[in-house]
Amino acid sequence: MGWLAGIILLLIKLGVVLVVLLTAAAYLVYVERKLLSRLQIRLGPNRAGPFGLLQPLADALKLLTKEDLVPEGADRFIFLYAPGVVAASALLIFAVIPFGRGWMFMGHEIPMVVSDLNVGLLYVFAFSSLGVYGVALGGWASNSKYSLMGGIRGVAQMISYELSLGLSLVPVVMLARSFSLVDIVAAQAHYPFIVLQPVAFILFFISAGAEIKRIPFDIPEAENELVAGFHTEYSGMRFGLFFLGEYVTMVVLGSLVAVFFLGGWRGPLLPPLVWFSIKVLAVVLVLIWIRGTLPRLRYDQLMHLGWKVLIPLGLINIVVTGGVLLWWGS
Repeated sequence: MGWLAGIILLLIKLGVVLVVLLTAAAYLVYVERKLLSRLQIRLGPNRAGPFGLLQPLADALKLLTKEDLVPEGADRFIFLYAPGVVAASALLIFAVIPFGRGWMFMGHEIPMVVSDLNVGLLYVFAFSSLGVYGVALGGWASNSKYSLMGGIRGVAQMISYELSLGLSLVPVVMLARSFSLVDIVAAQAHYPFIVLQPVAFILFFISAGAEIKRIPFDIPEAENELVAGFHTEYSGMRFGLFFLGEYVTMVVLGSLVAVFFLGGWRGPLLPPLVWFSIKVLAVVLVLIWIRGTLPRLRYDQLMHLGWKVLIPLGLINIVVTGGVLLWWGS
């Protein structure tokens, strides 16, 4: 019965992670609207429930009851399923993120991760890259010039910054000597990697911000010139899936920053899960702060930053890290 117990345990962990992620994404919208309203000296949502706490539920009901429109001339099949690619790829990344120390239950240790893959980092890159397809296909299938332009911009941006994102994590793998996210957290038992790799941290944070298309990198949406970008023609819950994918990706990004550079769930006094949550929340709040502070980059500035600044810095950091490790080992 060992295999049956393993499957049941896996399904339970998947269910818990899915519920927590969806709830966190919904209330992250509320937190962002409240923080931005404070930055811009206004009230923010305050009608649905006490202090506006039921606003995420009201938004979900609104999206579920709106008419689901498909533009005339659109590729119906791709148009309908492109939002699911964005949301699913964001949710699946969390399967390899360790969010606590193993939990003892009836003499057995239950790892606080859905699946500890020995190639966990490659798994993260694989599913983060799949989000590009959702953006590109959604923009192309809409049969709209605005959506197509947003999709093309999204593909160019996400491919460009995927390179610097990967280069920023090579030194982390060199220090941890493993692609497993559990091993990377274990390698930070004495000090977090942000102390040893501040350049890699900055490169990763900027590249990941561009990957999730947040201000100042929201070129694929750019309402000034593209109305709403790649999801212009979407309505109802299909638009909500694009929205959900963005906010789940914010939580995933906070989790990855915590795992790769902040020691994961490690910390004194407080329980591991609390430390992990605090670190993730801190990263997410910084992303919201940046959105309320910085203006959008121009497209040429975006490409210049990625190709002429971040990628060369990533390559130099890899060479320097390798040289230091060779010297230290000898």
